[in-house]
Amino acid sequence: MRPLIGAAAAAELQGSVRLDVRWTLGGPSREADYAAGHLPGAVRLDFDRDVCGPAGPVGGRHPLPEPEALQAVLRRAGIDDDSHVLVYDDGDGMAAARTWWTLRWAGIDRVQVLEGGFKAWTGAGLPIETAAVQPKPGTATVRPGHLPMLDAEGAAEWAATRELVDVRAPERYRGEMEPVDPVAGHVPGAINLFLGEDDLSDPDRLRERYAPHPDAAYYCGSGVGAARTALAVTAAGLPTPPVYIGSWSDWVSRGRDVATSVTPAAGEER
Repeated sequence: MRPLIGAAAAAELQGSVRLDVRWTLGGPSREADYAAGHLPGAVRLDFDRDVCGPAGPVGGRHPLPEPEALQAVLRRAGIDDDSHVLVYDDGDGMAAARTWWTLRWAGIDRVQVLEGGFKAWTGAGLPIETAAVQPKPGTATVRPGHLPMLDAEGAAEWAATRELVDVRAPERYRGEMEPVDPVAGHVPGAINLFLGEDDLSDPDRLRERYAPHPDAAYYCGSGVGAARTALAVTAAGLPTPPVYIGSWSDWVSRGRDVATSVTPAAGEER
């Protein structure tokens, strides 16, 4: 199943569980936006509370939820093991991609992200509704480990032996500025491919960009942007890559070594 689906095709699907995960980093809950209008039948999930676990001293700003907690969320949303799940956000794909990744990791196979998000849906003139949705409880069973994931030790080993890719903005990677986390820089040995250069609607361009990195694992600030990159790689028709889900916020919380060099040129020793 392709990980992305356009608005017209999504509107034709019957029986999908639709998840509204619109989210603003560091901003207020998007409950008001859901109440003002959402896809017909869509269930609202709070990205920080429902899709991610609570942040602690280590683990990053957006850790994975405990399996039991995630299972309860999925069942409340009406998801069964064989459900088709359509996930959407505003359109940048960040929260939707992390939700797609989390559900796939949990063993829910039939998950797609609405390409262009809510804006694409309304831009196509498709209907919305304002009533809150109370679905029939589902029976999904969370089975962790269905997508490859790294922790800090695994990321360090990957950077030393293969290719670890930092997808944050180049100035954050180089350590010139850090607007969110307490320490600037990157994981020693990592290279930089900025996710902002991806066009999720162009699989050929994505394949051209990511096919030269067949052994890469990806990280970002807190595992959200890296999940979007994993979505991009999968949309290119390539295997879903490993993600360091705790990412930079987990790395620095553990007091690990930090690098501030630039991305090595092609063929240059790292």
